[in-house]
Amino acid sequence: KMKQESKQHSREQEQLTNASSQQTNEREFATAEELLRHDAEQTQVPPVIAERLTKSIQDLPPPSRTWWERLLKR
Repeated sequence: KMKQESKQHSREQEQLTNASSQQTNEREFATAEELLRHDAEQTQVPPVIAERLTKSIQDLPPPSRTWWERLLKR
């Protein structure tokens, strides 16, 4: 009976240790944007996707000027 109790106690200790180590990795975010930025920093983009994105961005027209830029550049 002592062995069973000590095994159960060691299992409980292990579970508590695992739970506390998982809690240290938790983080709260104020906004969804903050979460997405954090995730983007942690995630590596595969080279194939990065290449396709670069090509796609090159095909975009330049951004239009704002009203105040048009007014000041005249």
